[in-house]
Amino acid sequence: MLAAGGTGGHLFPAQALAEELGRRAIAVELATDTRGDRYGTGFPARKVHQIASATISGRSPGTIAKTGITLTRGIAAAYKLMGQSRPAVVVGYGGYPSFPPVLAARMRGIPTLLHEQNAVLGRANRMLAKRVTAIATSFPVAAMLEGELAAKARFTGNPVRAAVMAVAGMPYASARPGGALHLLVFGGSQGARFFADSVPPAIALLGEDLRARLVITQQARPEDVERVRAAYAACRISAEIAPFFQDLPARMAATHLVIGRAGGSSVAELGVIGRPSILVPLPHAVDNDQLKNATTLSLAGGAWLIEQRDLTPERLADEIARLASEPHRLAAAATAAKAVGRPDAVERLADLVIELMQRPESPP
Repeated sequence: MLAAGGTGGHLFPAQALAEELGRRAIAVELATDTRGDRYGTGFPARKVHQIASATISGRSPGTIAKTGITLTRGIAAAYKLMGQSRPAVVVGYGGYPSFPPVLAARMRGIPTLLHEQNAVLGRANRMLAKRVTAIATSFPVAAMLEGELAAKARFTGNPVRAAVMAVAGMPYASARPGGALHLLVFGGSQGARFFADSVPPAIALLGEDLRARLVITQQARPEDVERVRAAYAACRISAEIAPFFQDLPARMAATHLVIGRAGGSSVAELGVIGRPSILVPLPHAVDNDQLKNATTLSLAGGAWLIEQRDLTPERLADEIARLASEPHRLAAAATAAKAVGRPDAVERLADLVIELMQRPESPP
């Protein structure tokens, strides 16, 4: 049983593992929160169970009590579910939606595995880490994994979806002098608004010759789509704007430069496909996980890291213009990103799941 909440960063790696386990004739069920599969992945599970969960989002006694009640109900429902389904292993992907199923599995004596998508162990995974059988990491070194927790850790990489693997073999096609320059801009639910506000003004600052070369694909919130589209139209730029692109991996493979956040799945996909990027980590995160993800790819030469506080329209315009004039830098970054990608991550994670299936769990 896989336990993953309704965010792409958790669902997409879980989907990749479900696909791989299916290829190995292992049945998969999904325990998720009330958001379910809102990304329309058609999650390959024989059953999908919705389990109540809640994030600790405030310090007031009322908020804490409400969260506690919801989690208690979720744990009780998950405990009942584990007794009925008796999965061989439960794999949690972090976030509070994974908390009730993983904890209930431990209470039932079922082997448990956490998968951490980022370069730092998230809050929910930290709360569960001491209780689980093993921890799979997406980066060779994950912050907050020390001592007995480090002994449980196994570096597998972050699994990517079949749609990503389908385009992973496409070579990077450098932009030709004077030819079209494709930009892909996406930021997930917490980045789309920022990029809607910051990227069009930067593009407007570019020279007319460069603007004429640009072909932009950008994710934007539904309420921002028209104003972003209008901003590019005013600059006479070919642009496709939408709230979500079902074929995002194919679009990533076809682009010359990605501008985006640095979530675990995004960084993994950039590495497996091998595309250069300007990464703007989500600020104010409790653990600075996106900053650590972006730093890893930047140090490898596969990306340019710019913190949000430093990303003025002028700075972004200068970066785009510089890279457009030096296509060899983009090609070199694509090669560097590809070098750190882990296309075998899903096989390694599936191997670990099977290993745990064959290992008896200690009493809870």
